This record gives sequence, structure tokens and C-alpha cells, in this order.
Amino acid sequence: MKKLSVVLATYNEEANIKDCLNSVENLADEIVVVDGSSQDRTREIAEKMGAKVYLVANKIMFHENKQLALEKATGQWILQLDADERVTPDLEKEIKLQLEKKDCQYNGFFIPRKNYFLGRFLTKGGQYPDYVIRLLKKSQAYFPCQSVHEQIKVKGEIGYLKNDLLHLANPTLSRYIRNANRYTTFTAWQMKKKNTSLSLFNKLKYLIYLPLITFLKIYFRHKGFVDGFAGFVFAFFSGLHYPIAFIKYWEKKTLKKDFNLEKDWQ
Repeated sequence: MKKLSVVLATYNEEANIKDCLNSVENLADEIVVVDGSSQDRTREIAEKMGAKVYLVANKIMFHENKQLALEKATGQWILQLDADERVTPDLEKEIKLQLEKKDCQYNGFFIPRKNYFLGRFLTKGGQYPDYVIRLLKKSQAYFPCQSVHEQIKVKGEIGYLKNDLLHLANPTLSRYIRNANRYTTFTAWQMKKKNTSLSLFNKLKYLIYLPLITFLKIYFRHKGFVDGFAGFVFAFFSGLHYPIAFIKYWEKKTLKKDFNLEKDWQ
């Protein structure tokens, strides 16, 4: 049985997949890629780099493909990554040391993640350390597949690693806005499923209260101001998530139109 499987779920990640896989070339005994029918060279690049690639549909709930990647892995341990993440040399060494231990009380590990935004890695605003569960024992963890921002669920105790995983999700503002457009559409769709009221109370809640309180928490309570202009922009756009999502929901509800998440999520 292989010691460590690195697993990814991908969709149109030709700009990221090579650097991601290069960062684990001396760490992974096996690489598993579940690709949601990419329209670019993602699968071709992954296969050339030795990955086992599985072609599936691009699910609206993308974590379904991440769960499938977990199930396809054959290693005793699994490192779950996104294509826009990079394993640092120090993190690689720490993971290797962990895998060499004969007895481990933990079934999974949180890894601190550094998020790149507007030309820098954010250090405050609740963005660092952005702990994510990524290293886990085979068959001891799963994705609930209920939310686009959910954590993996682990059976048993969870430990913490010290070295950083780099996250390059938003190398440009355009990329950030594209991702924000997806997430606000998904939130609006969830509002429809709950049949959220368009009452005055909810208008005040989503258009004024939630964006204001979100900005204040990120920028002041979590000291986003330490990250300068990038910290301000991140806090500002984080707050805008709620009014944009609510207005999208209001538009669909008042015009009696349905959501096309498959099209909007491309």
C-alpha cells in the first residue's frame, strides 16, 4: 500500500496544475486527479506528470469531485490539495517527518494556509493562519458536500502542522471577482431553496447590516488594516458578498426566473 496519495479535483486549471504537482513531486507516492470535464489542457498536463486522471462531470457542488478523489486514493495517508495551492519545502519536510512516525494519535491535520491577494500574502483579517484540514488518514475523513466553503470532516482527533501551504486563488483582482461572482450566485441559489423572504427586514439585513458588520469584523476586529490597501479591499469586497447575493436572488424571484448554476459556475 502506498504511503501518501496527493488528490485533487480540477476544472480548467492548466495555468495552475503544473506548479501544484511540481510542489509535491518529491512527496507523493501517488497523484490522483478527478477532473470535471475541463475544456483546456488540465488532464493532458496532469497525465504527463504521472497523475492518475479520472474524467467526470463538473458538479455544481464541487466537493463531490473532491470526495471522489479521496475514494480513488490508495495511500495510507492522503494530502488533499486544490490546483491553486503549493506545498512549501518546509511543509514537505514536516509532512515526511509525520509519515515516518509508527504510531500517530491523529487521523487528520490542520495546515496553516497563506492567502495571496493583490500582490501580497495577507497576514491579518482572519486570513492567516487560515487553517485547513488537508493531511488525513485513508477512510477516516469525508466531505459533507453541503457548502462550497466546508471543511473536511475527520473521524477522531485532529492535530496541527506548523509550516504553511500557499494559496494562490486570486493572483489578480479579475480572478477574485470571477470567483466572487460564482460564490454570490451559489448563495443566492441557497436563498431560493430556503424561500428567503424579500421583506424590509431582510433587505436591511443583507443590504446594510451584514456587509457593514462583515467589513468591521475583518478590517478592525481581525486587524485587516495591517495589510494596507490590500487588507481594505479584501474586507470591502467580503462585505459586498451579501448584498450582491441578495440582489441576484431578488432579481430572479421578482422576474420569476430560475437559476442556471451549471452555466453560471463555468
